Amino acid sequence: MKEEARLMKGNEAFAHAAIRCGADGYFGYPITPQSEVMETLQILKPWETTGMVVLQAESEVSAINMVYAGASCGKMVLTSSSSPGVSLKQEGISYIAAGELPCLILNCMRGGPGLGTIQPSQADYFQSVKGGGHGDYHMIVLAPCSVQEMADFPSLAFELAFKYRNPVLMLTDGVVGQMMEKVVLPEQKPRRTMEEVVKQCPWATTGRMGRGNSNVMTTLELVPEKMEDRNTLLQKKYKLIEENEVRVEEYHLDDAEYAMVAFGSTARICKSACEILRAEGIKVGVLRPITLFPFPKKQISDLAKKVKGFLTVEMSAGQMVEDVRLVVNGAKPVEFYGRQGGMIPTAEEIAESFKAQLLKK
Repeated sequence: MKEEARLMKGNEAFAHAAIRCGADGYFGYPITPQSEVMETLQILKPWETTGMVVLQAESEVSAINMVYAGASCGKMVLTSSSSPGVSLKQEGISYIAAGELPCLILNCMRGGPGLGTIQPSQADYFQSVKGGGHGDYHMIVLAPCSVQEMADFPSLAFELAFKYRNPVLMLTDGVVGQMMEKVVLPEQKPRRTMEEVVKQCPWATTGRMGRGNSNVMTTLELVPEKMEDRNTLLQKKYKLIEENEVRVEEYHLDDAEYAMVAFGSTARICKSACEILRAEGIKVGVLRPITLFPFPKKQISDLAKKVKGFLTVEMSAGQMVEDVRLVVNGAKPVEFYGRQGGMIPTAEEIAESFKAQLLKK
């Protein structure tokens, strides 16, 4: 399959990209608003063309443990779900992070808590960026804001996952997952041969118990000192990721006197709010974190030296705003505007909130 332009939903683009980046297997369970991922894979039947396995598990718990097994073998494996489903996957994600195994997880967020609504939300920030499951661990978190990035990020995600032996989460929402845009799909990459897998992943288990290179995967350690050593190594890895993998998008920040901070689909709306405010002579820009972990601490800290204040916008009660405030550390005001339960803010609402909170109008 050559590179080609298509009109499709974000979820569909993600499914196409998973095949085209050479993935070995997808294990999932349907839940709105991400069900098109599995539906698209079932329509495309990659097991007949690339050999990619596509399996609907009996539950989210089963799906993430299938990913755990495939990742243990050095395979390029992925899963997708939405907020309540990702909650069920948390134990398995913690095991994968502890085992330092590469995989890709898509969370297409919906409103909660509980079963909530099938409408979009961004209230899984804490769950995703702070770990979610038990123990001290991080996933690398990418936040796409367009259908094109839903197609581009799977390849990047696997690259980072294998580079750092770490799970990567693509954190999107029902807006990006369901909306249709023109997208340029990548060219098909060949799946790795077993020899290439063994060379790239000498740590992977082979299943040959007691016969040569068996590499038994376990996250259990009964000696506290050894468990602390393992945790120390994980923290060193996360520090290295923070030093090398921060990604942001800047919009109208060169001459900005104020800044909005938003991720995903909300950042798109903030750009429109920015244009409304600039038409009124107010110099506002937008900083969009593309990586939520690692969080763009330096970029926000540098921005705090030149702007008069920040407005953080989220489809939640306010989660990322805590990280922005930690970075700014009181040097400048950091205000918040959010909608909850599946409600999507408008550009006009954001502009009015900006003026009311930062300009006191």
